[in-house]
Amino acid sequence: MRRHLCVLLLTASQFAAPARASAAELASSYARARERTAQLREAGRAIFSDPMFSASGRQSCASCHDPAHRYNPPNARDVQTGGPALRDQGLRAPPTLTYLDRVPPYDNHHYDSEDEADNSIDNGPTGGLTWDGRVDTGAQQAAIPLTSKFEMANTIAGVAAAARKAPHAPTLRAALGSNVLDDDKHAFAAVARALAAFEEDDAEFSPYTSKYDAVLTGRATLSAQEQRGLALFEDARKGNCAQCHLSRRGLDGTPPAFSDYGLIALAVPRNANIARNRDPAFFDLGACGPEREDKANQDEYCGLFRTPTLRNVALRSAFFHNGKFHDLREVIEFYVTRDITPERWYAKDANGRTVLYDDLPAPYHANINRDPPFAGQKPGARPALSKSEIDDIVAFMHTLSDGYLKDSPYRAERGPAVSALPHEQPAR
Repeated sequence: MRRHLCVLLLTASQFAAPARASAAELASSYARARERTAQLREAGRAIFSDPMFSASGRQSCASCHDPAHRYNPPNARDVQTGGPALRDQGLRAPPTLTYLDRVPPYDNHHYDSEDEADNSIDNGPTGGLTWDGRVDTGAQQAAIPLTSKFEMANTIAGVAAAARKAPHAPTLRAALGSNVLDDDKHAFAAVARALAAFEEDDAEFSPYTSKYDAVLTGRATLSAQEQRGLALFEDARKGNCAQCHLSRRGLDGTPPAFSDYGLIALAVPRNANIARNRDPAFFDLGACGPEREDKANQDEYCGLFRTPTLRNVALRSAFFHNGKFHDLREVIEFYVTRDITPERWYAKDANGRTVLYDDLPAPYHANINRDPPFAGQKPGARPALSKSEIDDIVAFMHTLSDGYLKDSPYRAERGPAVSALPHEQPAR
């Protein structure tokens, strides 16, 4: 599914001519809408890198979502720090901001469109633009870090004041109206809308310029190791990665998103490096809290976090919602040995016993995913992947980093034809 949240084109009706307007008037109206969208995007680009929108005056959106790392964190910290003095540790690892246009609005029961896949299957909790799926629009997502106490830690009034002083204030006014910054609430909303507009720039945030995109469009071929990695990635008896990280194009030819954006409980080990986890009574339960509140006390959602895209995953240095792992190889090893060697992954109690699934209270263990490669795992069992096979999958995942091509190869395609996967028909 591809959606655009475009802040101004969706409001073109605000500027549209009356129903009986001439073609010239309609063209002028839509041209003005496009112009305002461009202005809003320009303002959003400037705001994204402007630290004056934070309480500290030293942190911007780009501090945690670095353009040089495809809007992933620029460092290997488990989670990032923020707050008024940049000393307050966050709770979760910042996700990438790329390909958010592919994320559907949150739904407890998500069905694919008939253009994408089998639309008769209930995929369960899916979507939303955060780890817990609690917001659906780009403006809602952009507003969160502006006032989060452990991120930019500003206030609505503080953000509004920064917007009025900013050199791009005239651009915001040109896009949204001369009075848009007069009121704090509207000024804050304008900043969030501008950030959302910037994050909807396809060339910047959804470029589809990876080697794998080149392969799917016949512009490159995978190496032998990358080819093996793809086969293992898709094999339900081996990695089974593609069950959640979709690697094939949609029925309508849509490029693979490398996520179904479903919310899933993987029982990722507790991260003792996160300050809030020093409280043994505290648990980050994802969809049922603490950041998301509408599903509190609904046990079936506890421990569920949204599946991230694997596009640009090799440019990250902290993985999973809590940044527990720092190496792609280790991530895959966790998947294939979680229940074979739990003592490797989970902490021990005072008596030296492994605390199985130590970051999820026992009442919610029924939510934990048991599909392959977890299926059949038990102490003494053989992992689904060997060391060399894990290396092959890691090699394939490196083909998902954007920048291999200059521009999206899909723009040149005509018609709905679906390209064959490289292992079905080698690219020429």
